[in-house]
Amino acid sequence: MSSVSLTVVSGDDDLPVYPFGSGDRLDSHWFMTWHRQRWLNSEMRLKGTPEARAYYFDLINISYGHSPIGTLPDDTEQLAKMAMCDHSRFVSLCQLPFGPLHRWRRCVCDENEDEPGRGTVRLYHPTVLHMLTDAMARKEDNRARNDRANAAKRQQRLRGAVAGYHVDLAKNDAAILWMDQWLVDEGCDYRSAAWIERSIQAWSNHMADLSLRRR
Repeated sequence: MSSVSLTVVSGDDDLPVYPFGSGDRLDSHWFMTWHRQRWLNSEMRLKGTPEARAYYFDLINISYGHSPIGTLPDDTEQLAKMAMCDHSRFVSLCQLPFGPLHRWRRCVCDENEDEPGRGTVRLYHPTVLHMLTDAMARKEDNRARNDRANAAKRQQRLRGAVAGYHVDLAKNDAAILWMDQWLVDEGCDYRSAAWIERSIQAWSNHMADLSLRRR
């Protein structure tokens, strides 16, 4: 599992800045990756009471639905309600060496760019952050693959459309890629015949400009 380093801000507690903001989401992920063997061998499972372990696991799941994702409020009253536990009981459990908030730490969330260190103080867990970092990376990888696949299909359709006007031009990969990007930059949502003709003309003008520059 790759390590995640948090930037530390100056302040009374020198709190680290949480790397994810309220805009970072995993809405399509209805599950979380759980490292079973790591949990089975962890001190929390081996030394925590059954009650503390249950609340601990619940809070990890609850954190996935909070904003920023993977964090919890720095408020035992709210946490006790979320865990459906009496507040005084929850506080007493948290005083145990392996309580419901074992290894949860305070951090600054949604830091203000104009005032470094200013933001909402919440709780994060290093293991949860590792799991989320991996999930976010997979999300970006999937998005990149989908973008590449969509671009390839879009360019193939453009090639077929251009072939109706100019067969040789449709065989020119550089021309197809250039016209495709030109249409994207122009904000063309529906590639009608008029837009295809404009892209062909734009390519022609582009090549003419390049020829003039070489002289």
